[in-house]
This record gives sequence, C-alpha cells and structure tokens, in this order.
Amino acid sequence: MLGQIFQTFANCFRIPELRSRIIFTILVLLVARLVALTPIPGLDGTALNAHFESTSGQGGIVSFYSLFTGGALEKCSVGSLGIMPYISATIIIQLLSAVLPGLAKLSREEGGRAKMIAYGRYLTVLLCLGQGLMMAVGWRNPEEAFGYKGGSVVLIESLWIYLPQTVIILTAGTLMLMWLGEQISERGIGNGVSLLITVGILSRLPLAASTLWTGFFPPGEEEARYRWPHAILLLVLLAVVIAGVILVTQGQRKVPVQYAQRAVGRKVLAGGTSFMPLRVNYAGVMPVIFAQAILMFPGFMFDKLGNTADIAFFRELGRMLRPDSIFYLFAEALMIIFFSYFWVATQFNEIQIADDLKKHGGYIPGVRPGAATSDFLHRSMSRLTLAGAVFLATLAAIPTLMNLSPLKMDFNVATFFGGTSLLIAVGVLLDTMRQMESHLLLRQYDGFLKKGRVKGR
Repeated sequence: MLGQIFQTFANCFRIPELRSRIIFTILVLLVARLVALTPIPGLDGTALNAHFESTSGQGGIVSFYSLFTGGALEKCSVGSLGIMPYISATIIIQLLSAVLPGLAKLSREEGGRAKMIAYGRYLTVLLCLGQGLMMAVGWRNPEEAFGYKGGSVVLIESLWIYLPQTVIILTAGTLMLMWLGEQISERGIGNGVSLLITVGILSRLPLAASTLWTGFFPPGEEEARYRWPHAILLLVLLAVVIAGVILVTQGQRKVPVQYAQRAVGRKVLAGGTSFMPLRVNYAGVMPVIFAQAILMFPGFMFDKLGNTADIAFFRELGRMLRPDSIFYLFAEALMIIFFSYFWVATQFNEIQIADDLKKHGGYIPGVRPGAATSDFLHRSMSRLTLAGAVFLATLAAIPTLMNLSPLKMDFNVATFFGGTSLLIAVGVLLDTMRQMESHLLLRQYDGFLKKGRVKGR
C-alpha cells in the first residue's frame, strides 16, 4: 500500500505540467508562511506570543481566530488578518447577489463574474481597513484585547504614525495572501484560498503534539493529566472522525440516467445508461468557513465594547458569542445548515440540468422529463444537503465539547480531533489529491483514490 502511494507521487513528478504546478504551489505556500512570520515594524510580539502559547489551550475567540492565521496574530506579523477578510467579502457579495436583482443579473452576464470578483476585492480592502484598525488598537492595549498584562507591545510612541502604518501593512498583507491564493488556483494545484487556510492550521500541529505529549509525560514531578485509557479513547475518536469526514466528503448518490436512441443529422446515436452523481456534502468546507468568518468578529467586538464602555448588555452578548459557549455552538450549527443550502441553491441548478437532459434525450427512469425531473433533483439534493449539513454542524462542535467535557482537552489538541481544522484539512487535501489524480488518469497513470489505468493498455 505504501509502495503504491510513493509510486503515485513519483508519477506526479514524471508529468511536466503537473510537476511544475506542484512545485509552484509549494513555493507560493512557503511565501505565504513567510508573510505569517514577518513581524510588523514597530511591534514586539515575542512576549505576546509566549502569552498566547500558555493560554491558547483555553480556547476563546482570539485563540480561534489565531488558528486561521497560522499563529500570525500573536506574532504581530504582516499576515495577522489572514485571508478571512477576503472570505467575508466573498460571502457578502454572494449574499447580495442573491438578494439584489442588479447583482444577480450582472453575475449571469458575460464578464459579470470578473466584475463580481472585483467588487469582492474592493470590499476586502474596506474590511481590512476596519479590522486592521481594531487589531492595531488591540496591540496598543493588549490587556483588554488579549488578556496580556505585560504592557503595550507597540514600540512607536506617536499614535499618528503607528496607526496608519500598521493598518496599511495589515491590509497589504491580506491583499498579498489573496493574490497568492488566486495564483495557486490559476497556476498551481488545488484551491488557493483553502490551501492557505489549511497550511495555517497545520502549522499549529507541532504545538498540539507537544501539548499532548506534556499531558501524558509532564516535566518534573507533576501528575500526568491524561492516562492511557484516554490515549486509546483519543485514537479511536480520531479514527472515527477522520473516517466519517472522508465518508461524507466522498459520499454520493448515483441517480441513474437513461439515454434514448436519437438521430443527429445522418447519424443515429445509440442509447445507453449512465448515472448522475449527487454529492452528500456538495458544499464541501465552505459552509463551515462562511459560518466561522461571520461569527468570528461580533463576539470579539461586543466583548471589547462591553469592557471599554462598561455596558453589561454588550458584555453579555460577547460572552454568548464566544466559541466555548453553548449559544455559539447553536448559532454556528444554524449558520452551517443555512450556508449548506445557500451554496447548493447558488451552485446546483436543477432546472438547467433537467433541460440539458431533455435536450440530449436523457431521462431518469420513473420520472418524466422537464419539470418533474427538476422537482426530483431538488428533493434529492435537499435531503442529501440536510444530512451533510447536520454532519458538518456536529463535526464543528466536537472541539468545544471536548474542551468543556470532564477530560478538559486542551484547545490546541481538540482542534485536530474534529471541528473546522480537521474538516478543512481533510477536505482540502482530498480535493487537491482529486485534481492531481485527474492529471494522472489523463495520462493513464494510477491515481491516489482508485485505479485509473485504461483497460487493454
């Protein structure tokens, strides 16, 4: 098995185009990591980074956001905003296009998609300016923003120099990450934005491994936090969750399609039987990313407004919207279900599919062509989407539940046993492998996920 996997990777580098795409993707991801590690001039994030490493196991909105930036936030680096403002802007534009007739018409016109992307970029700049200003103020008052009592991490005395400089650098960092993600999607392999998030998540893996090791083998004469039954439980949970993610991600319903015999000009095309794959998790990781991107900042803003202005109502809202609260889990589950259906509604056009089947002489056995076929596809996708959305919502809640359980699992460790981190990592890696496999099968090599060699060759 391992020999076959290594052979498949070797085959990837035998194809010149695929080899160049893989190398390009790796180089771009290295540049993205440099952006996440390059400190902003005038800021000292060393002590703040140590504070985050000692308290991030408690969870919280700041630790949760830091997970998506790959640790850039606590290092006061250029990429501290991460790619989330771009994702938030994309969500807003898609929501507006579903509500405003003008944007909906523009998205269907020739060249309209390019204009929609441009609007998303403009909105990204505005979001970066606002979020960058909040982050700059937070670094100037780290005790209120991050609970760090070591004093300000800002080395620039003049506020009029510090704020514009920091906001511009943070905005430039996010725009650079956005551009790098687009370059990966166009010239590399895989979805660029998703890969950037995945690399940021996986960069925390060494810290999670060391934290888990310390729990079993503490230094000195401290009592071990976890026992060997806990280790068996964690291994079983990890295997079950990964298997469930792969099963739901790869799961699909095969709808049979029958093609009748038809004449095209002087040629008579024979009929045949095929199938239409309807994926259980059609939206992939996007509903979770959308939900996290929207819920990430309201809790942070309400919490800080409540503490700064001493308003109990805002403090209570901030507490309810923290990732370790039951209300947050409930709101997150509802948003994941909503965005799952929203993504399917915007990306899966059952009316167009039914018309295309009718044009090409295809029909689903037992279902009349036209409107009946469209209704059948709509009902089928609704049921599948509900099952996939419930699974996503359950998976997203696992880290918080592990942190709140009697086991008191460290947040850095719990994020790799379920939730957004595992879902994004597994989903993105499967999607990247699927794209690599398409290149391999095109040239009659065996792929990662199934045998791809053409029969008789």
